[in-house]
This record gives sequence, C-alpha cells and structure tokens, in this order.
Amino acid sequence: MHCGHHNSGLVSCFPDESRFSLQSDSRRTFIWRAPGTRYHQENTIERHRYGGAGWLIWGGIILGSRTDLHVQSVTMTGHIYRDVILEQHVRLFRGAMGAEFLFMDDNARPHRANILDECLQLEDITRMDWPAYSPDLNPVEHVWDMLG
Repeated sequence: MHCGHHNSGLVSCFPDESRFSLQSDSRRTFIWRAPGTRYHQENTIERHRYGGAGWLIWGGIILGSRTDLHVQSVTMTGHIYRDVILEQHVRLFRGAMGAEFLFMDDNARPHRANILDECLQLEDITRMDWPAYSPDLNPVEHVWDMLG
C-alpha cells in the first residue's frame, strides 16, 4: 500500500497484485526491425497468455512502511480477496491507521465483487473511487514493473 498523509489528515493507501512467471520470458522483448517488416517470421514471437507456472503476489506500500507480501499460486477471486487480503492484511492496516485510513484499490474484478461491500462496511474501511483502466495512478504498479 502506498499511503501518504495529506492536508486533510487522510492516509491514502495503494495496494495491488501482480503475476510473476517462473519462466525466463519476462514478456518484454524489444526487436529492432526495418520499417514494413513487423509481421515477418523473424520479428514475431508466439506467446501463450499466462503460460507455465507462476505466482500472484499482493502487497502494498505505505509512507514509511509496507505491508507483508501475500503469495499465492491461484487466481485472485472475490472470496480470496475478502478472506485473505482484506481480513488478514488491510483490516490490520486500517486498525493501525485509525479513522484517517483511505483504501485505494483499483477496479480489478476481484476487488469489486459484491461480497466485499459488507466486509468493508463492517470494518469501517473507506474506499476511494478509482478511474477505470488507470493502473499508472497506482505507485505499486511501478514497483511491479521494476521487479519484472
């Protein structure tokens, strides 16, 4: 989570997760090619989405601190997000930060499952509205990019 104190006294927090492949292919391949040769065989690489084994890592940064990393080998679902991420990680940060805590998760489908609303309300966790398709607004996305 990235948390920063603002003039309003709120502590804004940015959590996120990213999938890391256990294959050597980082999916970041740059090919220098002549104009007009984009689809030539020597300039293309066949890829299968999420091929091979990998891990889903969830974590966050907070001003002067960080969350523990949560590592799992299965896809994130609304139930996992509620039972593991919200209950075991976010709830603890909310308790430590107090009423100024503002949770800023993105609009990924597991983060917006209907089952989460009751959990967030019971734990008195305020969620910030987040523009769709805006991962560049989340500082943790840049951490994942640096890690590969």
